[in-house]
Amino acid sequence: MTLEEIMKNKDFVVIGDTLNPDKYAYKIKHKLQEYNYNVESVHKELKSINEVSCDNFILDLCINPILGLKYLKECKKNIKCVLIQPGAESEELEEYLKNNNIDFIEGCALVGVSLYKSKL
Repeated sequence: MTLEEIMKNKDFVVIGDTLNPDKYAYKIKHKLQEYNYNVESVHKELKSINEVSCDNFILDLCINPILGLKYLKECKKNIKCVLIQPGAESEELEEYLKNNNIDFIEGCALVGVSLYKSKL
């Protein structure tokens, strides 16, 4: 999937500190909501991806890769694609995604909204 294709989806789950205005997870969540995406948040709000109400969503990792991998390994939901924010990547995380046939790209949702918001 490309960043443009990801931004055509309406359901996002952001993993990271979405309660702290200084964190990128917070900025991403609120920017997505500003453009009418359905956004749920895991880590500081929900404790597991399995608690989100939607299925077949874009998972936006805004958290250190060790915790990101932990959340992914516990997940029983269908993930359409994982968007790995800068700083959230690791070889182990990407190897897990490849081995489990989970589509992923490295990129930034804020850039995606900025570039593709007019196509929503």
